[in-house]
Amino acid sequence: AALVFAGALDFAQALYAVKVRAEAMQKASEAVPSGMLSVIGRPAANYKFACLEARKHCESLGIENPVCEISNYLFPDSRVIAGHLQALEYLQENARKYYFTRTKMLPVSGAFHTRLMEPAVEPLAEVLKSIEIQKPLICVYSNVDSKKYMHSDHIKKLLVKQVVSPVMWEQTMHSVYERKQRTEFPYTYEVGPGKQLGAILKKCNLKAWRQYEHVDVSEDEEAAET
Repeated sequence: AALVFAGALDFAQALYAVKVRAEAMQKASEAVPSGMLSVIGRPAANYKFACLEARKHCESLGIENPVCEISNYLFPDSRVIAGHLQALEYLQENARKYYFTRTKMLPVSGAFHTRLMEPAVEPLAEVLKSIEIQKPLICVYSNVDSKKYMHSDHIKKLLVKQVVSPVMWEQTMHSVYERKQRTEFPYTYEVGPGKQLGAILKKCNLKAWRQYEHVDVSEDEEAAET
């Protein structure tokens, strides 16, 4: 969506790429019972160690090459962990051991942004070969590495990599709002239903959040304008 807004991608072509990506990811999800677990932890929480022990637990159950890894860095002390269901169940049952204060299974069908999505990589890569991508007219940051997209090939490479890479949302917030001292922060608008992105920004950068505003778009407003 950001790349379309920035003029890098044609809307119809981007929509087709999203369709291919979604169908391929759904197919990958159906191959292995997997999911995603939202975790709030104390400062002492060691998410990677917890994932390692959850993988060892899966191996003890006879699961080969188990997956349990961080798939989303949301904000300080908040992660989404994804992988085999048995690993996520283990983490929920042992939450106190790993200093997790809250765990919640997300209503999704698979372990997105992990290597369990590898079967979806090639279909997306193929469709992106047929799509013309321009250099963005404004800065767009990739949540794969929290850096700006540079050119067409760079965009294609990172869009494919994103399927199996963790979402660096917290790191991207720091990159977007990096400023010299005493420099004013820009106005930030979250357009659409929900204020989740604003809530994350508040936890990542309180000073930047003070310039944040939510713009709700309801059906009634749309109808009034037409």
